[in-house]
Amino acid sequence: MKKILIINGPNLNLLGNREDDIYGKDSLDKIKSNCEKKGIEKKLEIIFFQSNNEGEIIDKIHEVKDKFDGLIINPAAFTHSSIAILDSLRAINKPKIEIHLSNIYSREEYRKKSITSEGVHGLICGFGGNSYLLGIEAIHKLIYK
Repeated sequence: MKKILIINGPNLNLLGNREDDIYGKDSLDKIKSNCEKKGIEKKLEIIFFQSNNEGEIIDKIHEVKDKFDGLIINPAAFTHSSIAILDSLRAINKPKIEIHLSNIYSREEYRKKSITSEGVHGLICGFGGNSYLLGIEAIHKLIYK
C-alpha cells in the first residue's frame, strides 16, 4: 500500500473553533477521519501531521523522500511567507499537492499569492474539508499514472 503524508500548518489544530464562515465547522480530527476513509477506498495509507512550527514542517517534508510515496500539504499561513518550505518542497521528487480549505484568491490581498505552490504539482482550494479529499484523488492519479 502506498503511503501519503498530509501536512497541516499553523492554527489548523483550531479548526471547528475559529472562523467557521471561512474554514468550515469540521475539526481537524474530523477531516483526518474523512481522509483515512478516502485512503482506504483508494488503497492509500494516510499519515496526518500538524504543526504550528515552520521547522517541524520542513523536517517532516524531508521525510517524504525516504518514507512516503506522495505529499499533500496545507501550509496555512506559511503559504504566503515561507521560502524555506518552498525550498524543501522543491527538494522532494515525489508527487505533491497543495490544498486550502478557503479560496485563497477570494480573500485578503496578502493571501492571494501562494509562494509554496511553486514547489508542488497542483493546487486545490476553496472546497472546505473536501479540498483534502480532492487532494487524495489528485495524488492517487499522480502516483498511479
